[in-house]
Amino acid sequence: MKLTRLSALGLLAAAPLALAGCDDAAAPGGVASGEPLPAVAAPEGTSWANTVTVTPEGGYMIGNPDAPLKLVEYASHTCGACANFAATAKPALKEKYIPTGNVSFELRNLVRDPIDLTIATLVRCGAKENMQPLSDQAWASLNDIFAQVDANQALYQSAGSQPVDQRFITIAQSAGLIDYFAARGLSADQSRACLADTEAVEAIAEASQNQAEELGINATPTFLLNGKKLDVNSWDQLEPLLQRAGAR
Repeated sequence: MKLTRLSALGLLAAAPLALAGCDDAAAPGGVASGEPLPAVAAPEGTSWANTVTVTPEGGYMIGNPDAPLKLVEYASHTCGACANFAATAKPALKEKYIPTGNVSFELRNLVRDPIDLTIATLVRCGAKENMQPLSDQAWASLNDIFAQVDANQALYQSAGSQPVDQRFITIAQSAGLIDYFAARGLSADQSRACLADTEAVEAIAEASQNQAEELGINATPTFLLNGKKLDVNSWDQLEPLLQRAGAR
């Protein structure tokens, strides 16, 4: 079982955490002006807002897989700015833009720390349709999750000396995440099994590292529109760019 990538990322040890460590996304890339795009009907009996696709990059996409405007967010589960985007942007995306078939929204992880990787693993543990909703709920509870870690520092730090297939279980317990996700439909046994699957955990970390290196992404949240990085990091900056590109 390969552990080199997790070791290189410092994700096998329970390092100290700080919520304030989010970076602002800042990257080149303009958005060309386009005419308003016509709506694209979903297949009969379905809706684009409930259509979920797991992409080759390991992201989870909501919407028309062939949408002319493909919005991607690289996010960290311990990033306050990402939590703010989930609260302010996702309702509009899901209710206004994704249902037209013109815009798809894909969530990919830029892993920063052990809690981040633990949550990224748990939101993938059940049905693919649950990944983004569970991510949004975890972001909404971020302060409570960090408070749990602060209250259980001894348990959190003990994870670093445990066998690798037990470390992320212990991290999750210290953050109250086993019970948190159990209340949202993911049983404790499911959570423990996913967190003990070191190859799957490592795959999330590897995808994050490889894509960050390939695309030059070093901040969260970072947004791509049709493969081009945007120099924005909030919904009030991003929505006008979508509209400029033709989203309605």
